[in-house]
Amino acid sequence: MHTSTTGPAEAPTTRPGGPLNRFFRIAERGSTYGREIRGGFATFFTMAYILVLNPIILSSTEDKFGHQLDAGQLATATALVAAVMTVIMGVGGNLPLALAAGLGLNAVTAFQIAPLMSWDDAMGLIVLEGLLICVLVLTGLREAIMHAIPQPLKQAISVGIGLFIAFIGFVDAGFVTRIPDAANTTVPVQIGTGTLTGWPMLVFCLGVLMTMVLLARKVQGAILISIVVMTVVAVVINGIADIKSWGLTNPSLPDKPIAAPDFGLLGKFDLFGSFGQVSVLTVVLLVFTLILSDFFDTMGTVVGVTAEAGLLDERGQVPGLGRVLLIDGAAAVVGGAASASSATTYIESAAGVGEGARTGFANLITGGLFALALFFTPVLTIVPLQAAAPALIAVGFLMMTQVKHIDWDRYELAIPAFLTIAVMPFTYSITNGIGAGFLAYVVIKACLGKAREVHWLLWGTAVLFLVYFAIDPLEQLLNLK
Repeated sequence: MHTSTTGPAEAPTTRPGGPLNRFFRIAERGSTYGREIRGGFATFFTMAYILVLNPIILSSTEDKFGHQLDAGQLATATALVAAVMTVIMGVGGNLPLALAAGLGLNAVTAFQIAPLMSWDDAMGLIVLEGLLICVLVLTGLREAIMHAIPQPLKQAISVGIGLFIAFIGFVDAGFVTRIPDAANTTVPVQIGTGTLTGWPMLVFCLGVLMTMVLLARKVQGAILISIVVMTVVAVVINGIADIKSWGLTNPSLPDKPIAAPDFGLLGKFDLFGSFGQVSVLTVVLLVFTLILSDFFDTMGTVVGVTAEAGLLDERGQVPGLGRVLLIDGAAAVVGGAASASSATTYIESAAGVGEGARTGFANLITGGLFALALFFTPVLTIVPLQAAAPALIAVGFLMMTQVKHIDWDRYELAIPAFLTIAVMPFTYSITNGIGAGFLAYVVIKACLGKAREVHWLLWGTAVLFLVYFAIDPLEQLLNLK
């Protein structure tokens, strides 16, 4: 079993006791209440952007009938779903895995599904997708697929996610940006706007340096300390200079720190309404796309985060995986029912693991903060991405260290592992990386005459990924576009 080296060891005298310790197995997993609390805070602050971003994405487009969702109601729904499902995961799964509205899944909902039907119908599809995932879990199929994955590919998934999450950090902070007219250049991205300029960028760079120095010195709470300190710096700078280029979150103290939640979107879904708007085949393809993205994003996240936490067993399997996957499936149902889009396990949970979180107790902290966000969103969302993103860079480094466990001399495993690692950040998708790795693994094994070594579930999964990657030509072939 891989033992994570994140975070310094604490003296035995600080080991926790009592019923909470026994329930969450805090001491058994080598953690402490302090680590769990710090981890819970770190995970929340690296995820808090979803309180801003999810409403922006879902309210930015109209459905088939010209209706838009209210951003304030979406913020309430997003916080509520994240709070409830994160706590349920902590209590039911006992792993430091937080949940919230899934990025990518919300974009599919807003830009691909909603224009074809009403918002109620679109959210009904999300609920349907979640119910089908729960069926896959209850039949054991979802867990069986995860157990069938070779250990090197699981390690590659973790490393790929590390690079992906670091890339997210660089992009979110504005350190890496798209070149506006990329078609006329051989370089698709650039540093800053060609150069690093502005106070927000200084905050990010100082945050990265501070986080890395604290990690190198093995300071307890390194990631959380950096987030808090750089947020204070950002607030001070913004107060003096009144900067407009922070992005989604402006680090300024709010005039009214408390805002009443609006639960108007809860229950606004129609489970089968979509069948009256588009063809049955279109509904099937839309649900298939949602399931595949949710299924494998979660798989990669759960494996990657628990591996970094050193919680995989001697067979490289996640403890209590069935419960974890069922809760994740239920989160999709709850997200759709609340009109917050499909909720899923967040890779930013790795920030909490980086702070030493090893149990579901950290989720009580993260979930509690999301619950507070229902009333204190103006206060809790002042952390700018430039202050939170350094945590993602640090976590990317920590997860990258698992690359040493892959046997790079065995090309039949190393090539699929490489593709898994490379495709994730280069296509900005965990699902794409896993799909590329699976397909390469199956094809190489078959070409080497070792097809029987491939579990039948991986064959089936590879076929599904082939359909996933070829979905556009298939839709054109079937005259769906």
